Amino acid sequence: MKKSFLDRLSDRLTELVTESQIWKAIFRHGFPDTDVNRSLVVFTNVFLHLHPVKVRKGALKVRFAWCAGGLTFFFFLVLTFTGLFLMFYYVPDTRRAYNDIKDLQTVIFFGNLTRDMHRWAAHAMVFFVWLHMMRVFLTGSYKPPREFNWVVGVLLLVMTLVLSWTGYLLPWDQLALWAITVGSKMAEATPLIGVAGPFAKELGITPSNDIRFMLLGGTIVGQSALLRFYVIHCIALPLVAAIFMTIHFWRIRKDGFSGPL
Repeated sequence: MKKSFLDRLSDRLTELVTESQIWKAIFRHGFPDTDVNRSLVVFTNVFLHLHPVKVRKGALKVRFAWCAGGLTFFFFLVLTFTGLFLMFYYVPDTRRAYNDIKDLQTVIFFGNLTRDMHRWAAHAMVFFVWLHMMRVFLTGSYKPPREFNWVVGVLLLVMTLVLSWTGYLLPWDQLALWAITVGSKMAEATPLIGVAGPFAKELGITPSNDIRFMLLGGTIVGQSALLRFYVIHCIALPLVAAIFMTIHFWRIRKDGFSGPL
């Protein structure tokens, strides 16, 4: 039976989408309409097959990757476990946050060591994620078929920087106050969503509904800002980052690691 115009149009649009580079970069197989594609659906499932059946020998060489990605993940784990310890002794309240940090440094058993481990692991994670991105760029490991994973890596880089920035406020000292004040003022210049950014006036953006207000929960760095940064730093971003890391590791293995194909 001859297909209608809408059916032919739908088939053509489906073909254009599935044959595009973006689609092929995200999905490693076609629709499960053949035995081969049905098998690939199972083999590329992150929960069923985190590791590939075979790994190329050249992809395991340390000198190519410098282990920068693995070290970044290691410091993320250090931050997770030390952060859980710190959460037991810290309350995101402007009346006691600073004193809680001082207690960690002087009263809590191993408190100062754990806080220093958390702080230096944060610095190290930022350093190694930049080193990892530089290595991937210089060796051309972002090229097809790894372009989708490069985008995931860029998102993880942004999340790492935001995690570092949100953690600045939690000690509630002068450095924290002015670091977040300056950073949130810079956010005002964000296009479309910042009150000082391009097209803000045309879109009706004001100091009471722009990105800075959303981050701080007000127009000043106060209790609302501390609580929001605490939730973002300790719960929201780590969970999102963990999901993206899982996708990142899975795609590294499915795309043949970072070494030569």
